[in-house]
Amino acid sequence: MVEKTIKIINPSGLHARPAAMFVQTAGKFTSDIWIKKDEKNVDAKSIMGLVSLAVAQGEEVKIRAQGEDEELALNELVDLITSGFGELD
Repeated sequence: MVEKTIKIINPSGLHARPAAMFVQTAGKFTSDIWIKKDEKNVDAKSIMGLVSLAVAQGEEVKIRAQGEDEELALNELVDLITSGFGELD
């Protein structure tokens, strides 16, 4: 299992379009992927779960992946977050 804590930097947080992008990216991998905010942990491949976290700009989340492509999955999701989901252009 691999995990990383990262700060959400895009203005809209993990709502609507960024959440959909995150779920779509997570869905490309066979590994189990979870995202945690505070004490709530959800399946990163579930749009409803992700939106229910209500992650705002500046908040931190922990991403965990476990499976055969866990490193690749974690790296790609971290890259997506650090890119600001295309909202920082």
